[in-house]
Amino acid sequence: MKLELRGITKRFGSLTANDHISLTVEPGEVHCLLGENGAGKSTLMNVLYGLYQADEGEILLDDAVQHFAGPGDAMKAGIGMVHQHFMLVPVFTVAENVMLGHEQTKGLGRLDLPAARAKVREISQRFGFDVDPDAVVEQLPVGVQQRVEIIKALSRDAKVLVFDEPTAVLTPQETDELMGIMRQLKAQGTGIVFITHKLREVREVADRITVIRLGKVVGEASPTASNSELASLMVGRAVELTVQKDPAKPADAALVVNGLTVLDAFGQKVVNDVSFEVRQGEILAVAGVQGNGQTELTEALLGLQPRVEGSITLDGTELVGKGVRQVLDAGVGFVPEDRNEDGLVGEFTIAENLMLDRSSGAPFVRGANLQTKVLNAFAEEKVREFDVRAQSIQTAVGRLSGGNQQKVVLARELSRELRLLVAAQPTRGLDVGSIEFVHKRIVATRDDGVPVVVVSTELDEVVALADRIAVMYRGGIVGIVPGDTPREVLGLMMAGESPEVAGEAA
Repeated sequence: MKLELRGITKRFGSLTANDHISLTVEPGEVHCLLGENGAGKSTLMNVLYGLYQADEGEILLDDAVQHFAGPGDAMKAGIGMVHQHFMLVPVFTVAENVMLGHEQTKGLGRLDLPAARAKVREISQRFGFDVDPDAVVEQLPVGVQQRVEIIKALSRDAKVLVFDEPTAVLTPQETDELMGIMRQLKAQGTGIVFITHKLREVREVADRITVIRLGKVVGEASPTASNSELASLMVGRAVELTVQKDPAKPADAALVVNGLTVLDAFGQKVVNDVSFEVRQGEILAVAGVQGNGQTELTEALLGLQPRVEGSITLDGTELVGKGVRQVLDAGVGFVPEDRNEDGLVGEFTIAENLMLDRSSGAPFVRGANLQTKVLNAFAEEKVREFDVRAQSIQTAVGRLSGGNQQKVVLARELSRELRLLVAAQPTRGLDVGSIEFVHKRIVATRDDGVPVVVVSTELDEVVALADRIAVMYRGGIVGIVPGDTPREVLGLMMAGESPEVAGEAA
C-alpha cells in the first residue's frame, strides 16, 4: 500500500509544528524521518494516525484521499503505529493486549482468547519473535514489549507501520534485533516510516531519508550520506560528533564506595560487593549490558534503594541510611534513566519542574511564598540555554517530546552547585546537536572539579566521555580500566571476562 502526505500543516496556536510537509512511502520501503528534538516528526505521525487533525493538506493511500477522525479509522485503513512509550496495559497478558479494542467473542459474549493466542503465535512464528501469548506484559523485557506492540499492529493487517523513536528505550542488542525485524517487515511488503535522530540506525536500514527542521522539510538524503552531512542537515550547522576534552586533572577521592551490596525484594543480590572511588575532576563511566545492576547502583547512590549494605561516602560524609532529600541537599545531582518515572512531573509546567529539588528555600521560595518572578526568569534563561523547544515555560512538561523532557531534567540538575553528578543514560532520546551540548556540559562539570559518574549502555558515549571505565556484569564490577581501552576489550568484559583475559582475547 502506497502512503502519500501532501502539504500537511498543523498549528498549535501561534506555533506551526508542521509547515506544508510532503512525503511518500512506497510498499516495502523504509522511509526515515530524521530531525532534531521538537522538529515536528511525532506531530506529523500523530496527524497520520488520526490523533491530530491537519489544518491543511491531505493523506492518501493508494492515491485515495483519507479522512481519519481518530486512530480507529487509521487502523482500519491499514496504518499501525509503534509509539516511543508503549501503549500496553502492564497487568494484561500479551494476548489480552493484542485483542484490546478489537475484541472477538464467541458463545454468550465470551471473549475469544484462544483466537487471540493463536494470532500472537502465528505472527510471532512468522517473524521469529518468540513471544509467549500468556506472558504478563509488565514481566517482559522492554525489547519484548516492543515486539508485542508490533504484533498488535500486524494483527490488524497494518500495511504501513510507523515506528516513533523505537530505539529510545532499547539496549544496543535489542536495537540490533529491531533492525532485523524491520528488514523482515520490509521484505514482506510492509511500508515503514522510521522516526529517529540516531544516525547509525538511519544509515543501516533506510531506503530514503527526509530531514525535517523546525517543522519544515529541509532536504532529502541518501543512506550513503556521511554522519556529518546528516547531522548538518538536521541541526542547520556543523556538529562535532566526537567529544573534545582535555586530559583529566583528578584531585582527591570525593566519592568512595566500599563493599556496596543491594538486595532486591526477594533478598537476591542485584549489586554484589562493589567498591570504587571517583576523584574530583574525573568522569567514571559505568558500562555494561542493561540489567546487570547499573540501575540499582545509581539508585543506591541516591538513597532510593531500601536494602543496602556497605558504605558510600561523599567528601567523608556517609550517605548510606540517608533519605533522598538529604542526599540531594548534600550536593548530588541526579539524571535518572527513566525521566518520566523519576525525573519529571508530567502535569507540572517546565518552570515548576525546574525547581523540583529546590522547592524548600532560596532562591525560589521565601517563607511560605513562591518567588514567581525569580522562578520565571530562571526558567526562561534555562529554556534558552538548553534549547528546550516549547510554546512557553508554562507548558506542561508531559506535552514535550522525549528529548525536550530530557533537556529539562539536565537543565535542572546542571544548574545547581554540585559536589557529585550521577547521570544515568544522560543523552537517551536526544538528537546529535543536543548530545553535543550535553557532553560538553558534562565535561565542563568535570573540569570544574566535580566528580562525575556516567552510567550508559551506549558504548560510544562511554568511550567518548570516560576518564576511567567500570564494567558491570551480574551485579559486580568485572574491572576498572582506562578510558582509552579498546571497544573490543570492553565488549568482552561486558560478557563477564576479566580485563586481563579480555585484553589477550582481543
